[in-house]
Amino acid sequence: MVTDDGMADTLAAMGPRLRTAREQRGSTLTGVSRATGISLSTLSRIETGRRKPTLEVLLQLAKTYDISLDELAGTAPVAAARPRIPMAQRPGDDKVVLPLTRYVGGLHAHKHVLPAVDAPPARPRQVSHDGYEWLCVLYGRLWLALGDQDLVLSAGEVAEFDTRTAHGVANAGPGGPVEYLIMFGPQGERLRPRTTALDRGAR
Repeated sequence: MVTDDGMADTLAAMGPRLRTAREQRGSTLTGVSRATGISLSTLSRIETGRRKPTLEVLLQLAKTYDISLDELAGTAPVAAARPRIPMAQRPGDDKVVLPLTRYVGGLHAHKHVLPAVDAPPARPRQVSHDGYEWLCVLYGRLWLALGDQDLVLSAGEVAEFDTRTAHGVANAGPGGPVEYLIMFGPQGERLRPRTTALDRGAR
């Protein structure tokens, strides 16, 4: 029997799972809106948890993303999970997105891998949406276009920003792939640094 609290938690998790499914296919909100006829504002509000999706919308998006309703609800057995193959929309969009958390609310994490490129890329295509993002480069060099700024981050470097600022990323140049981690708070949640007891004792 599903309690009211359990139903609320399931609905709250739908938005981030839909966002993950969309990103795994390299799709943009604009592209999904055009393909489904669902308005851009409705898709954005669903992904950020400001609107509950109707069954009709869920069925349409599940079909578009080739994902089951059980997977969206988080009730599918782990063994039954199907491999995801990112679908590139254009050169440079064929990144691999690996979810690192089973969303239960608040911050969630993904690992992204951008393929190697043979030539210097064009400036990354930018998007903006509600939320707050923390990004850490693990390997390679990542070009972060943040508003009017252009930053090149190397392994071990971190950036954090309000995702309402237009932003986009790309492999910074010829060479190997780029691997990076993203922590995303759809409601603007942020990481909270803390000083450990060991750090305090060393002072």
